[in-house]
Amino acid sequence: MAERPEDLNLPNAVITRIIKEASTCPLREARRAISQAASVFVLYATSCANNFAMKAKRKTLNAGDVMSAMEEMEFERFLQPLREALEAYKKGQKGKKEASEQKRKDKEKKSSSTDENDKSRDEEEDEHMDDEQEGENEGE
Repeated sequence: MAERPEDLNLPNAVITRIIKEASTCPLREARRAISQAASVFVLYATSCANNFAMKAKRKTLNAGDVMSAMEEMEFERFLQPLREALEAYKKGQKGKKEASEQKRKDKEKKSSSTDENDKSRDEEEDEHMDDEQEGENEGE
C-alpha cells in the first residue's frame, strides 16, 4: 500500500491539463480537489472490484470485476466507454504480440537460412578436402 496519502494521487501534470481545458477556477485549489476526488474514486472502484474477485475466489482483478464494480457503484454510463477502451487495448496488445511473433519468426528464418548456408559451405569444403586427399593418395 502507499506510504503517504499523496502517493495515491494522480500525476499533477494530467490534472493540471484537465483543469486548464475545463475550468477558470484557481489552479492550485482545483488541482488539489480533483486529485483527491479522483484518488477516492479509484480506491472505491478498486475496493468494489476486489469484492467481486474475492467472491469468485480470486486474488487478481480482471476487467469483468471492474465492469461489475462500475454497475454496483451506479456508474453505468461509463460501461460502454470502458468496454470500447478495453477492446482498443486488446487489439493493440494483439497487434504487438503478432508483430513480435513475426519478428521472432523472421529472425529464426534468417538464422536457419544462415545455418543452412554455413552447412552447405562446410559440406563443399569437406568435399573439396576429400578430393584433395584422394588426389594425394593416388599420387603415392
